[in-house]
Amino acid sequence: MLGIVPAAGRGSRIQPLGFSKELLPVGSRMDGQTERPCAVSEYLVRRMVRNGVDRICFIIGSGKSDILEYYAAGYDSAAAIFVAQPSPVGLCDAIFRAAPLVAPQETVLVGLPDTIWFPEDGFCHLPDDRLSFLLFPVDRPELFDAVVVDQDGRVEQIQVKQQDAATDWVWGAFKMPGCIFQRLAALWRERDGCDEYFGTLVNAYLAVGGEAWGVKAGSAYVDVGTFNGYRTALRLLENNDAWEDEDTAIFVPPSRSQVPSLPGEGG
Repeated sequence: MLGIVPAAGRGSRIQPLGFSKELLPVGSRMDGQTERPCAVSEYLVRRMVRNGVDRICFIIGSGKSDILEYYAAGYDSAAAIFVAQPSPVGLCDAIFRAAPLVAPQETVLVGLPDTIWFPEDGFCHLPDDRLSFLLFPVDRPELFDAVVVDQDGRVEQIQVKQQDAATDWVWGAFKMPGCIFQRLAALWRERDGCDEYFGTLVNAYLAVGGEAWGVKAGSAYVDVGTFNGYRTALRLLENNDAWEDEDTAIFVPPSRSQVPSLPGEGG
């Protein structure tokens, strides 16, 4: 089972950091008896491993060698693979860089490494035999890819950053069999790589007879790529009710000070 982590973006919304945004410390984890900072991308990687991923492919770009150094030894039981994206020209270009690694019969998981979401077992709610999206309710769907589904959960349309989004449910991660991944990659190439966003490619896939499903199993979703999102993530992790497992190794102590709110900051 392969997990794909697109991590080639510049992260301009939260720079300057001096390091890749995917390594932004959010909370902490226990390494034996020692508490260590937890990179935001670890939340996604941990969720992938929980679903059974044994290989994680990081798509990195220029200036992202710190991600290679951080994950070079793998994560838990999963081995790490690194693929280069020469220029950060969109999510589709990033994830399909992993196409040579994807076997038709294996399951592929994709998520965004600068997000934190719950429940932790979200990927486990998605079927392995079809293209399916893990959906989350948000207050401002126009900032994300809103997923319109019918009463059976079949995807009718993905509204990419649309001001008048018809639903508050947005995708935060997705899963599919390798054969569908390769089908989508072929369609993207047929369209001359015109799709920057995965949502527009999926709409084209649906238009030619493809199928996708949305699963409304998500309970909380935070984009940590902005200052406001970073503060929201810290508050989310401080809420003990957010954790489902008492023995979770990642936490934010209640005594930890938060990033101060500055006038005009965030959004």
